[in-house]
Amino acid sequence: MSPGLDELITNHKGRDMSLLEIDPVLVQFGPFAIRWYGVLMATSVALGFYYFRRDAARLGYSEDFVYNVAFLSVLGGIIGARAVYVLTNWSDYRDALIEIIRIDHGGLSFHGGIIGGALAGGLYVARRRYSFNELADLAVPGIAIGIMLVRIANLINGEVLGRTMEIGLERQPAQLIGSAVGLALLLIHNYIARRKPPAGYLFWSFVLYYSLLRGLVEETVRANPLYAWGYVNETWGIGFFTLTQIVTPVFVLLAWWMRRQAALRGRMPAGPKAAEEARRP
Repeated sequence: MSPGLDELITNHKGRDMSLLEIDPVLVQFGPFAIRWYGVLMATSVALGFYYFRRDAARLGYSEDFVYNVAFLSVLGGIIGARAVYVLTNWSDYRDALIEIIRIDHGGLSFHGGIIGGALAGGLYVARRRYSFNELADLAVPGIAIGIMLVRIANLINGEVLGRTMEIGLERQPAQLIGSAVGLALLLIHNYIARRKPPAGYLFWSFVLYYSLLRGLVEETVRANPLYAWGYVNETWGIGFFTLTQIVTPVFVLLAWWMRRQAALRGRMPAGPKAAEEARRP
């Protein structure tokens, strides 16, 4: 397997269809197939947009603006997620370039998705001179739901495998653990949101806790390549350090610092009217 920050596509390598006896193809129409991966990805986008639109409307953002920023963020997120995954797993694609566009086969980098979505949506938000932090907070439920559902899709695809182990199951249920991480992040978000934190605090809290849970829990049981004094316990099916674990401290420190800055700034802004009033001479 090739090293990467995130998902292991394994559409040619590393599959273990014995994990779950469900056909990855939901419906086949001649040469066209509807896959569970695509259905669950689309479901996560739809649910994320529903909550984003609902909460943005409560703050007074126009429907046109909400649709535009959501579309750009999703498009940028998909492109970024695929680009980072392909680049970090180039050996799997250099002899099969057509597979680069086959996202229905799986293979999306979470980190690339966040970066791509933030850049595309953030540039549009900046052009309108609204608060990126406030709008990023509204995207957190959809991102957490996406983690939950896409990990289930990974399970159906027989990818993102856990390490083999000598006790209990034959292999660590890495996909289910990853899905549970998404659920935990959604619960943490809902708990913090009740306190009405300042703009940006929810988003950077999400990045902080995701980095910790991904690095300390999920990556420990995933069958990813190891670096820097790699250690594997074959009895328990755990190992470290993966590339994601190595860069985790960087993301933790960044998220902690940005969350602290959000707390120091206080509760403003609150919706488009506040931003427009702040621009008036």
